[in-house]
Amino acid sequence: MSPISLNHTHNYKLPLKPTSTLTFFSTISPRLSCKFNKKYRVPIICSSSSSNSDKLVELKSGLGKWVFNFAVGAVAVASIFLDFDSPAFAESLTIAFPVSRSMEVNKVQRTLIEAWGLIRESFIDPTFNHQDWDSKLQQTMVEMFPLRSADAAYNKISGMVSSLGDPFTRIINPKEYQNFRIGSDGNLQGVGMFVNAEPTTGHLVVVSCVADSPAARAGIHEGDELVEINGEKLDGYSSETVAQKLRGRAGSTVKVKVHSGKDTAFSSDTREVNLPREYIKLSPISSAVIPHKTPDGHLSRTGYVKLSVFSQTAASDMEKVIHQLEDQGVQSYILDLRNNPGGLVTAGLDVAQLWLDGEETLVYTTDRDRHIFPINMVDGHAITHDPLVILVNEGSASASEILAGALHDNGRAILVGHRTFGKGKIQSVTELHDGSALFVTVAKYLSPLRHEIDKVGITPDVQCTADMLNVPKASVVKDKNAGSVLEADSCILVAEHELDAQQSEGTAS
Repeated sequence: MSPISLNHTHNYKLPLKPTSTLTFFSTISPRLSCKFNKKYRVPIICSSSSSNSDKLVELKSGLGKWVFNFAVGAVAVASIFLDFDSPAFAESLTIAFPVSRSMEVNKVQRTLIEAWGLIRESFIDPTFNHQDWDSKLQQTMVEMFPLRSADAAYNKISGMVSSLGDPFTRIINPKEYQNFRIGSDGNLQGVGMFVNAEPTTGHLVVVSCVADSPAARAGIHEGDELVEINGEKLDGYSSETVAQKLRGRAGSTVKVKVHSGKDTAFSSDTREVNLPREYIKLSPISSAVIPHKTPDGHLSRTGYVKLSVFSQTAASDMEKVIHQLEDQGVQSYILDLRNNPGGLVTAGLDVAQLWLDGEETLVYTTDRDRHIFPINMVDGHAITHDPLVILVNEGSASASEILAGALHDNGRAILVGHRTFGKGKIQSVTELHDGSALFVTVAKYLSPLRHEIDKVGITPDVQCTADMLNVPKASVVKDKNAGSVLEADSCILVAEHELDAQQSEGTAS
């Protein structure tokens, strides 16, 4: 299998099956006839020939071109043919279902079929959580038929998708999708809280709070579980739905119930907090120079870089910061990814290329057929080769884990901190014809040394706890620019100790 190469334009492509074309139509007839390639489980071509139908609606999606054509009040009839480059398909499938007389529900039926087809083509689990996915379409369509509102019909799609048992495969409505896109742009109105679904339980866990945000000022911490919003229990909700509920007009308030992530056998802390909504500025990166004395008494300058989220500008912002720190004469770096919940995975790959040379493998992907594909750099040139330590913890997820794994497994960085979150799934995001979006888990990530990330996390080279700290505070030179918070951070002192060791080994060699 040829590797996937990345050039300096940072365009990343994942391996996909051939693009397919779907044409769905309906007319007055008692059957829906669908043909599928059972080997690949992919709908390839659907064609129509109805004279009684409404106008054709043509859509673009990850499958290629989708054409839906419904006659309201009829029984849907369609032929779905598979046409890879191979000469024939193996089997055919015939199902039938009624088309709703409600225009609202009729529109959602189209969304249902579009989502069902995307999942059928690409979902990572070929058993679809040990269920017949073709029958699931027919069952959901029948359940949807007597409904009269789009919301009720939309809930049926969500139920179908949730039956896959993967909290990261989900469908969100147009408004939620707009909020999702805002999250990577940099400005929003809300409470400054990042929430992620815990991979094994689906619980909504706080992974970080924006500094000086309403959530941070209220004492909400990473690891806390979000239980209710405005009195509504959050069981089964996606992180995007929760984000929408937390956001709102600046000046309004939202009441949340949180369960402390630091319970003991003797105490449990669940509390309600009224949070004011404010304008939240997501500044993805901050930096400082930390002077300190090395064991041999020399003064060393360490560049500290905190990356809080992988936004669209993360790599370009990081590049500027590294150049600024190089101009200030730093001799080593600490990259802080603690409580970074991830974001744009491509941004994580872009950041990795700022620290590596050559054609290193940044990450592997493995699909549902267990094919493994490397994603490689092409003729990379690192900005700096100074020693690097990366700080991680249980709040470091997704793109943070990919970046940490890429730099660690390629011998570029030492990891200090705690085991990471363990989100190593790849989601394709497809905007559907009605403005909603479907997230589908299509593959998993492996680190360059092919270590599992999903539900496992990355274990650092050096565990960081206050009890393990064995570096005298006198070794830290006070610097107002670094700030008392950095000076008192035990993990930063451990990182400095590791950097001293790297530089000492480099001098000896």
